[in-house]
Amino acid sequence: MAVSDNTRGLILAMLSSLFIGTSFILKKKGLRRAAEAGTRAGVGGYTYLLEPLWWAGMITMIVGEVANFVAYIYAPAVLVTPLGALSIIVSAVLAHFLLKERLRRMGILGCVSCIVGSIVIVIHAPQEHIPSSVQEVWSLATQPAFLIYVAASLSIVLVLMLHFEPLHGQTNILVYLGICSLMGALTVVSIKAIGIAIKLTLEGINQFGYAQTWFFLSIAVIFVITQLNYLNKALDTFNAAIVSPIYYVMFTTLTIIASAIMFKDWSGQNVSSITSEICGFITVLSGTVILHMTREEEPATATGSITWYDGDPSKGVEDAHFIALNNSDYFR
Repeated sequence: MAVSDNTRGLILAMLSSLFIGTSFILKKKGLRRAAEAGTRAGVGGYTYLLEPLWWAGMITMIVGEVANFVAYIYAPAVLVTPLGALSIIVSAVLAHFLLKERLRRMGILGCVSCIVGSIVIVIHAPQEHIPSSVQEVWSLATQPAFLIYVAASLSIVLVLMLHFEPLHGQTNILVYLGICSLMGALTVVSIKAIGIAIKLTLEGINQFGYAQTWFFLSIAVIFVITQLNYLNKALDTFNAAIVSPIYYVMFTTLTIIASAIMFKDWSGQNVSSITSEICGFITVLSGTVILHMTREEEPATATGSITWYDGDPSKGVEDAHFIALNNSDYFR
């Protein structure tokens, strides 16, 4: 019996979620160990690069991303991306046992909602038209509507990086994850273009002679590196069980929007199927929100103090005046 492209994409997406969900926990444990030995990643430290457990998580994530990459070759983003909800379930369950981040009863309900929503999306997912060349993909990427989306996304990313990160990066999770998600959506469409190029090349139609293929590859590499940097900061600063669902919601929503604009995923589907997919997606989002709301917050990290000395040098220490400001108040 022949296996459909959507089925191949479904299996690969599920395996991807398993590996990626596990990688969150391994990287989090690695970041915790690294923080004990040096500067935290959330405040600019890179000691986690010397931590084997972090690298184990990194390798696991790469395996998951490769599976995800191949899944996008066979199935539309509207099917593959929402299945990332399974990685949230994996990370939430593992965090409960390995990181002692409690998963409550409502959290279990959230997991069930994610599964139900994913099943609905799988049942009603569209069959995708695969472009016949990278040049066809390029023509889709240079549509006015998609160019407007790209310009808006990159503008928001620059504002978050240059203005909001220095002021609110340590206190507002949406700063780091906003950067990750906006760039992640653009990464997905670039990776899909690369996947199509590889698939066609393996079939005997070489696509690597086109400059567009190398452009998509360069964009994907730059954006992936940037995503990993900000995802590390988010994981080190905030609770893993909060990072995972919020990142999923933002990333999935933006990816579906980007893919729908560029590849016209819903073209040719009837209203009933599209409505069912949207309902399934909303169910998944509801599950992630429930998970977020029922998780315990990350314990506060050790805080230092900033001290100003306004005493006269001629006075003894006991006569000097000191003003100490707790850094958690300073950055709030």
